[in-house]
Amino acid sequence: MPRFMGFVKMEEGIGPAPEALFKAMDAYVGEQAAAGHFLDGGGLFGTEDAVNFLVEKGEVTRVDGPYAEAKEVVGGWALMRYDSLEEAIAGQEEFARLHAIHWPECKVVATLRQVSEPE
Repeated sequence: MPRFMGFVKMEEGIGPAPEALFKAMDAYVGEQAAAGHFLDGGGLFGTEDAVNFLVEKGEVTRVDGPYAEAKEVVGGWALMRYDSLEEAIAGQEEFARLHAIHWPECKVVATLRQVSEPE
C-alpha cells in the first residue's frame, strides 16, 4: 500500500490557529488513524530556531533561522497510507477543506506527495 506525505505551507507569524480548527483536526486525524490512513504527523514550530544546511559547489554552510525572505513556511506534516493515489488526493482535499472552513482568513497550501519506496 503506497505511503504519502502531506505538507501544510502557510504564512508565518499570523498567530495561532482557531480552537475550532484544532478540534476539527483532532476528529479528522482520529478518523484517519482508525481507518489505517494516518501514520504520523504534527505541527512544526516557527523558523526562529530552524537550521538549514546549504550545499553548494561542494561546500556545506549552516544558516540559522529566522529567515526574513521566507513568506510561506511548512507548518505541519503527515505521513499517510492509502490504497490509491485517488484516495490520498481525496483525503488531502478534505484536510484542506477543514482549514477553509475553520480558518478562512489564513492562506494555506496543502501539498500531497507520494513517498518513493524501493520496489
